[in-house]
Formats: sequence, structure tokens, C-alpha cells
Amino acid sequence: MTHGPSSPSEPPRVSVVILNYNGAPWLERCLASIREQSVFDRIEVILADNCSTDGSDRLAADLIRDWPNAQFIQHGHNLGYCEGNNRAALHATGLFLFFLNNDTWLEPDCLEVLLAGVAQSGAAAAMPLVLNYPDNSFQSLGAAGFDLFGLASRHPPFDGVREVLMPEGCAYLIDRQLFESIGRFDSTFFMFADELDLSWRVWIAGYRAVAVPASRLHHRGAAQVNPKGGARTAEFRTSDTKRFYANRNALLVLLKNCQGLLLLLVPLQIALLLVEGLVGLAILRRWSFMKNTVLRAVLDCWNLRGHITRERTLIRKIRRRGDLWMLRFFRLRLNRLDELTRVFRFGLPRVSER
Repeated sequence: MTHGPSSPSEPPRVSVVILNYNGAPWLERCLASIREQSVFDRIEVILADNCSTDGSDRLAADLIRDWPNAQFIQHGHNLGYCEGNNRAALHATGLFLFFLNNDTWLEPDCLEVLLAGVAQSGAAAAMPLVLNYPDNSFQSLGAAGFDLFGLASRHPPFDGVREVLMPEGCAYLIDRQLFESIGRFDSTFFMFADELDLSWRVWIAGYRAVAVPASRLHHRGAAQVNPKGGARTAEFRTSDTKRFYANRNALLVLLKNCQGLLLLLVPLQIALLLVEGLVGLAILRRWSFMKNTVLRAVLDCWNLRGHITRERTLIRKIRRRGDLWMLRFFRLRLNRLDELTRVFRFGLPRVSER
């Protein structure tokens, strides 16, 4: 099902790209909030499905069936976050792409205010203020920079449009031509750390990313991995699979994008992963956790050395800023403080093997 934009004489301002996978509990509110956007007549919606098994693919197609500016795409199998969004974006005609998770809902002027912030700042990538799903409590304003281990260092709340190293992947706005020119999402990542990788390339290619707190969006977060509690997160749950992708991809971000000096962060990050793996082994009393989340992650980076070399060659062609310039994003606030906060709130994580 495909419908063109409401004004065929000019491209839509924004292409909202929603990748769905088993998102039945979230889709109706998400799509209703898009329909209520103050700039709805200036956007198009591309809703792609990664072969859902909960009927949400049929629900998604039905919910946008009568929209004049929407299309539904069935990928046919689970391509992951990165390639699923890449393929959906191929259908976009907007000046900007807005990658939106299905477990979100937007306040009515979210996109209008976000676009105004981008125009004001001259940035090429941006995000709104991300609030928790059921209320107005703060969740994220992206990453202020990277810590001693090369991991994303989160931003505390702030007012006014401000530069960020990384907009959040749940609501990531980027100039469509730039997205294509810097290589799109790296499909090798599959999921996790993909927005940090993309954002690093935005910056080293000579562009800027900002957060616009006056633009507001609500996000559940980890809806697939940590579903208990409905709209409110009720426990700290993870899996070997999630930790593998998160750990491997965080290393890949550095191995791909760092020019020289910042590659020193790689052994520090590996050391951190080894310590975390040993702690997890002691708590879970399961050797497979160490093997699956740490050793396999490091080994996979070695196995991907050909891919890393090819990516570094491509990045060299777009690079306008080196590691010394990127040092302005170094932050003392450690990424793992957020993990500790969740432990204090919910207790030790529940970890499944898959």
C-alpha cells in the first residue's frame, strides 16, 4: 500500500521511518500521536515490519490504510534495527529522516518544534527531549560525549538547543542526503550502539548534532528485552544476546571511527568488559555469560577485521575532523553510572541466555 505525499510539487519536510517488530501494544498510540502532529500535512510515514509474529504487521497496515501520506513495507524477515531502517529509508522522499521507535508517542508539536530547532542551529542531526512513557519524568537528552572507556556519557537535563555527541536512536532526525553520504546505519551492527556509530560519522564528516528540549517525546524503552510492567519499567532485565551486541558494537564504534589517538580507548574498553564479565560470572555462576557477552564480542571484532578495514577506508574519504578535534567530547561522567542507578532502583539484573 503506497500513497504519495499531500503536495506532489515539493518533497515532504520529514519522512518518519518506523520499524516494527512485535510492537502490538505500542503501535496504536504511536501512530495516533503522529496523526495529531501540527505538521502532519508536511510529513510522510514509512512503516516497515521485520516479519512480526504477534499480528502487529497487519495492525500497522490497517492503522495507516487511509492515510494520504503513508506506506507499509513488509521486509519478510527480521533484518535487525540497522538494515531494517536502511531499507525503509530507501523509500523516503523527505528532506529529513526521523527514525522513530514504535514504543514512543509524540506530543502534538514535537516535529514542528524539532524542525525549528534544527533550522535555528543549522545542525544536520537532532533529537527531541525523551521523557518516560507514562509521565513527564526525564529519560534522555542523548549523549554529551564519551567516557574514559569510549562509551556514551549521558546528558543531564538542560534547556535550550545544545550540541550533543549522539542523539537517541529512538527518535533520531538526520538530513536524508547526509545519511546516505556517510554510509547509513552499519548493517553489521544489527542492533545497539548504531546511533553512536552514525553520530560519530556525522561529527567527523564536519556536521553537527543537537538536542531540542522544547520538542517532547515519550519512550518506553527496552520493550522487547524488558517487557514486564507495561508502560512502566518494573525490573532490570537483560540477556546474553543483548549484552553481546552492545559490547561488540561499542568496540566497533571505536575501531571504525577513531583515527589514531582515540584507539587507545579500545584496550581500556576491553579491560572494562573483562571485569564486568568476571563480576557477572561470580553473580550468575554461569560460564556461558562470560563466553557469550565478552569473549565472543571481542573475538567477533577480530573476525570482522576485513569489514573494519573497509569501513575505515570509506570513513577516511568523508573525514573532516580528527581525534584531537573529537576530544572536546571527552567526559568524566562514566557510562556505567546509569547501570548502577538501575541496580539501586530495581536490584541485580535478571539475565537470560537468549
